[in-house]
Amino acid sequence: AELDVLLLERADHPNYWQSVTGSFESGESLRDTAIREVQEETGLDARLYELSDCQLQNEYEIYPHWRHRYAPGVTRNTEHVFCLQLHKKLAIKLAPQEHLNYQWLPYQEAAKKVFSPSNCEAILRLGKSEHHDKEMVK
Repeated sequence: AELDVLLLERADHPNYWQSVTGSFESGESLRDTAIREVQEETGLDARLYELSDCQLQNEYEIYPHWRHRYAPGVTRNTEHVFCLQLHKKLAIKLAPQEHLNYQWLPYQEAAKKVFSPSNCEAILRLGKSEHHDKEMVK
C-alpha cells in the first residue's frame, strides 16, 4: 500500500507545510505530548490508533524568526518523532489559529513539500522503514 502522510499548512506562515508539531508541557510524558498535539491540531484521538515512538530525535537551531515562541535565550530545540498509523485517510479538524489547510500526500511528495529538513528526513525514513502503511505525525 502507498504511504500517505498528513501535512498541515501553518497559519502564521502560509505555504509552509509540516507534520503535526508541538511543545512539551511540564509534567507531560513525550507520548502524552504527542497525543495532546494530535488532538489539538487534527481533532483525532491518537489513543484510538497505533501511536509509536520512532526512536528518532533531532537537535537543531531554531530559525531566528520563530525564537519569539521560546523562552528568552533559547536557540536550540530537540524534537522527538512519533508515528500514528491510521487505516484510512480521515477528515481533519484544523485549529484555525494554527493551520489554514491540510492535505494527504504520498510520502515522497510530502517530504519535498515540508520546509523543515528534519521533517523531510523523518518522512523519508518512515517511507523506507517496515512501517510502510503508517501515517506520519511529528
